Amino acid sequence: MTAIESPCILVCSIDMKTGFCFGCGRTREEIGAWMGMTPETRRNVMAELAARLETVERRPRRETRRSRMARERDAL
Repeated sequence: MTAIESPCILVCSIDMKTGFCFGCGRTREEIGAWMGMTPETRRNVMAELAARLETVERRPRRETRRSRMARERDAL
């Protein structure tokens, strides 16, 4: 069995404004249909992903307790 190339980076969350995944740039429909797409269709979608990800507004990462404590310690 041949492995199917995928842009997935396991950050599966859809930007409600654009409809693109924050991680890979695909739409819900593309993610769901990925396994059934032809290799050519998958390559065509992947060619668009970098441009799509530029349109996704990235949210800052949530500050963890550890990083907050380090920041507060460094501020002293």
